[in-house]
Amino acid sequence: MAQKPVVISTRRLAISKANAQMVGIVAIASFVTVFCLVASKAVFSQNQYQSKVITAKTVAKKQLQTNIANFNTLVSHYDQFNSTNPNIIGGNINGSGDNDGDNSKIILDSLPSVYDFPALTSSVEKILTDRGFNVSSITGTDDQINQQNNTSSVSPQVVPMPFTFTVTNANYSSVSQLVTALQNSVRPIQIDSMTLSGGASNMTVTVNAHTYYQPGKSVSVTKKAIK
Repeated sequence: MAQKPVVISTRRLAISKANAQMVGIVAIASFVTVFCLVASKAVFSQNQYQSKVITAKTVAKKQLQTNIANFNTLVSHYDQFNSTNPNIIGGNINGSGDNDGDNSKIILDSLPSVYDFPALTSSVEKILTDRGFNVSSITGTDDQINQQNNTSSVSPQVVPMPFTFTVTNANYSSVSQLVTALQNSVRPIQIDSMTLSGGASNMTVTVNAHTYYQPGKSVSVTKKAIK
């Protein structure tokens, strides 16, 4: 006996088709939603980063403008300071004597950026002999080996250089002149102690003193990473 054909109602077909369409729509909507959320997060993060970059650039621009204004002021003050005659130690800016020269030269000579103890002893000896003092000795500890690694830095510190010298055949008047000579030296010399011995016209003067040097200051342009 022949079987009857199965008849699927039109309503059921429509429901199945609608369900399939709904699943597709929900899947597409879910994909679009997830994509939008991920994209929104990426855009938001990028906006935050760009905002930080813009803020940093604004701060850098203002600092640069301030630096330019300060530079112009510094140049004006430097020119005024450097052209003052007599200079800061009473010398002629156009002369060639020990205390002559413009103030920038005086400053550079007063605080060398390189440790050089032999140059210091030669300078002290010249100061004394040019004023008629009989120098019997100039001593001290040459710390060249330890100081050779003390190079330029962002914040260099002054380093004392102690030394001792002895002059003979001095008198009361010349001792006063000795102190004045050290005070008027281009390099700052601080007397730590002074010992006098002998007679009024035949004194031996021993002076313990120190001066300074300062390593150069380094200036570098740095980069800042914005995160």
